[in-house]
Amino acid sequence: MADDGEVEVHQDRKPVEISPEAKLIRGAFRVAGFAVGSVVRSAEFAVGTTLEVGKQIAQVALDGESQADLVDFAGERLRSLARNVLGVDEQPVREVVSYVPVGGAGGAGPRGASAADLRRRGDELLAISADVYYSDDVHPAFSAILDQLAPDEARMLRFLAERGEQPIVDVRTNRPLGIGSELVADDLTSVPAEAGVRHTNRGHTYLINLKRLGLVQVLPDPVLLSRYQVLEVQPIVADALDRAGRSPKILRKSLRLTEFGTEFCRTCFTLP
Repeated sequence: MADDGEVEVHQDRKPVEISPEAKLIRGAFRVAGFAVGSVVRSAEFAVGTTLEVGKQIAQVALDGESQADLVDFAGERLRSLARNVLGVDEQPVREVVSYVPVGGAGGAGPRGASAADLRRRGDELLAISADVYYSDDVHPAFSAILDQLAPDEARMLRFLAERGEQPIVDVRTNRPLGIGSELVADDLTSVPAEAGVRHTNRGHTYLINLKRLGLVQVLPDPVLLSRYQVLEVQPIVADALDRAGRSPKILRKSLRLTEFGTEFCRTCFTLP
């Protein structure tokens, strides 16, 4: 971690400017003597001073909690400190913690949790579910998903939320009875371009990530056939057709939000 200067030097990266708010948070959190990973948990705690934060985290350490629990606990306190005490938003917090490996020194992070740790956390969830006074407004995964989205991917999600299902195609070589047919390109869609993404060449990568996160799905059911006419003359499809050779085969499918993705968009984006 860098000194108190105005520039953080990431390993194998160019120097990164740190905002005054981020430096304030960093200095305050150093009082506690802990580093936090890139995911800041979305819990709210009332804290009065940075010294109190340090005492709370130190007590958790003395109680013998696991390294993963320490990371979670410290992250919660840091976010609360930023909002409730220092009066700044989450962005400077991310500037401070994004370059620190999860789990700190020794590499013991969430992946190193023991079976007993996991079972205890599972039992805690079950206990909370039985608490009739407990209220959970949003799914806890939404915050972590936002950290794993590129801005362009957010535009694609909003486009799908507003416009509904969209045409998407695969291009294959054509063989008699389909025997020996080879896939030339899959999941070709004009959604990135229509959504106005900045990096259209990354459209396929964006789609892979959105599917990985369970936000979108590709189904074999086609939309109206007339909607494929525009897509199939786009350069990405025309190029695949050229590479497929004589009489290429087009498989028409549909791209749409999952039920989980629909709820995510309703919660996290301002939609008309």
